[in-house]
Amino acid sequence: MKRIRTRLTLHFTYQLLMQWVMITLAVMILMLSLFNYMANQDLKRTFSTGAVDAIKTETYIENDKVKINRRWDKLLKEQGYWLQIVNDSGRVIYSANAPGDLKTSYGAAELLNIQETRRLGFYHVISVLEKDSDGSKPVFYLMGKQDLGTKQLKEWFQKYNQEGLVRKDAIAELRRQLDGKENYLQVVDEDGKILQSLGRTGKSKTDKKYRPLDLVSMRAEPGSYPMELSVQYDGKSGYTWLLHEGKLGHVVEKQSLFHDALIALMIIGVSVMALTLGVSIWHGYRYGQPLILFASWFERMSEGRYSEALTEKERKKVFRRNGKIRLRYRLYKEVIAGFYEMATKLDASQRERKLLEQTREEWMTGISHDLRTPLSSIQGYGHLLESGQFTWDEAELKEMGKVIREKGDFMLELLQDFSLTFQLKNNAVRIPLQPIELNEFVRRSVLRYVNDATIDTASFSYEEWDEDLTIMANPKWFQRMLDNIITNAVKHNPDGTEITVRTGKEGNSAWITVSDNGQGMDEETQSNLFERYYRGTSTDETTDGAGLGMSIAHAIVIAHQGRIRVDSKPQQGTKVHMEFPLIASA
Repeated sequence: MKRIRTRLTLHFTYQLLMQWVMITLAVMILMLSLFNYMANQDLKRTFSTGAVDAIKTETYIENDKVKINRRWDKLLKEQGYWLQIVNDSGRVIYSANAPGDLKTSYGAAELLNIQETRRLGFYHVISVLEKDSDGSKPVFYLMGKQDLGTKQLKEWFQKYNQEGLVRKDAIAELRRQLDGKENYLQVVDEDGKILQSLGRTGKSKTDKKYRPLDLVSMRAEPGSYPMELSVQYDGKSGYTWLLHEGKLGHVVEKQSLFHDALIALMIIGVSVMALTLGVSIWHGYRYGQPLILFASWFERMSEGRYSEALTEKERKKVFRRNGKIRLRYRLYKEVIAGFYEMATKLDASQRERKLLEQTREEWMTGISHDLRTPLSSIQGYGHLLESGQFTWDEAELKEMGKVIREKGDFMLELLQDFSLTFQLKNNAVRIPLQPIELNEFVRRSVLRYVNDATIDTASFSYEEWDEDLTIMANPKWFQRMLDNIITNAVKHNPDGTEITVRTGKEGNSAWITVSDNGQGMDEETQSNLFERYYRGTSTDETTDGAGLGMSIAHAIVIAHQGRIRVDSKPQQGTKVHMEFPLIASA
């Protein structure tokens, strides 16, 4: 056993060292690639400023002879730039992608003006003064790009400007010129607020104001934006005209700085990876069989089949006929025993999780159900106030505000009380009861629905018993029970339904009935009415509700030591009858 452990230790140590070598090489390649990618992206984003510095770094000049990496010719052409290098005599000693209208020599004042204004005709120019390779003579780098947008913008400004804005009679003409293009024109004030916007502005239609550095970034890093920005400032009004021109995306050629190092590291890395792969395959055949067994075991466990620890075929591979573990698996006997124990615990945990998920779904569904009723009233009053079709006096507005506040308070109470509903369902809590006079309590409840301006699909009436009816009840829960039953009658019946609420006495019990002349229910719906989440076959499919209302009402009735039943037939209405024990009046 000691020899096996020694071999395993040496083997895994060797493999670990090889893997670390491979990882180190991979990390180095990744870092160099990342640096290369970042350099490319930075060059693309700030090509107009970064390219000149990069070019002068890679350029060798001696006796007016220029040696420059030829890839810059391609890059300049792709980006639409030209390059000229001017010696101390003003003569151009190197030119790349230069148009025919550029000079081959410049005067002193002309070069100074280019450096100060950063423009040469309708070209936008970046200039850098540098010494040649000997450090004895200065040379002047000029990199420019044609700026047709500025020319066009200047013409439009001179032609259509009125007090810093586009003249109203010229808007149609400008839109015609911009139509069919990706370009768009904007006029902004000194704070960046968009005053006018013409053309296919795209997302800019929703932009109300530029942030302080937005426009500066567009000019400083043109490669980061899909539009080319041209600017015309009006000193009189303080307004600025912005012309955004669509441009074709250019892919910046990869830098060659790390090319050789990348190639060498890749060759070494591939060799190490091939060697490591061969060793790993041999190691896998020798020691991987138990791991394959564990992998299939994990797969079954991931599918929730915790009771299937090993298949019959796998059992024969692992165990002998006498029940002992075979030699190749003996090293993992503690692991196998641990798997069996873990599978047993996971099986029990899975059952507990399913029960927890079911309880959580019930909780969420119940909350959404109970919140819809007060929210519908708040929404109703909100729509009435928003419509502006009615004139409300002060008393009516106060009443609406009162109802909205009460509904909001009710929703806050629901969030605190709903957890008690499940405890009530499981008899885990006793709700405090107090004597209430049933006639007056029910009368106030019905009156709230009568005065609710948002309910116009049903009419309400109340018939009370001519004697006092006192029962033990919790006002909050009892009110919720009545609300669920009455709301159910409103929700699941057609417009014009008449809902009648009655109170009465029979022996030692007080009763409440909520009846309607609506569409009624079939026998299946009646038999499942108090089941959680059930919505009857007679319920319209578009009706809101998760089927908790009558279930909660039923639980509250039972908690008050009462009884509830439903009598209904299709197209003949529904009657909900509840009975509660009476107590002697004081």
